[in-house]
Amino acid sequence: MGSSGTLAAPGKLMALDVGMSRIGVAVGDPLWLSVRPLTVVQRRSRNEDFALLARLADAQGIVAVLCGLPLNMDGSEGSQAQTVRKWALRLAQALRAILGRSLPVIFWDERLTTFAAQELLAEGAAAAGEDAVAAAVLLQNYLDTQRQGETLDFGSIVLPPRG
Repeated sequence: MGSSGTLAAPGKLMALDVGMSRIGVAVGDPLWLSVRPLTVVQRRSRNEDFALLARLADAQGIVAVLCGLPLNMDGSEGSQAQTVRKWALRLAQALRAILGRSLPVIFWDERLTTFAAQELLAEGAAAAGEDAVAAAVLLQNYLDTQRQGETLDFGSIVLPPRG
């Protein structure tokens, strides 16, 4: 993991668009060439949500999780961003406990991803659901930025291995 919230080497990433009632999930291929919406998780309880996300991460061979950060339009962090950061810390802890290994959680600016997802859906882009498409837009934006060598940093969570 680099110091700027980037991974040292490519691997399969899972992106999350976290909402109050749903979590959009998308995955990318290990070489960072393509992304696809995976599913929309209807939120139930924190433990059920984390268990399901852990199963998805394990089944997909995920090396890191990208979590959309709902920044204000001026780039500042409001209460919603702080709520997502706290949720993501709990997710990282749950993934480590469930999977027996730590997965880095990288935060990424999600401004305008829902708008872009709505545009793609209007064009008939996916039947996966708006939240999953928003997660795919988020992941594609992250990968494009990494390929361009930009060093944007919205923070990350890297827990030490269990021990």
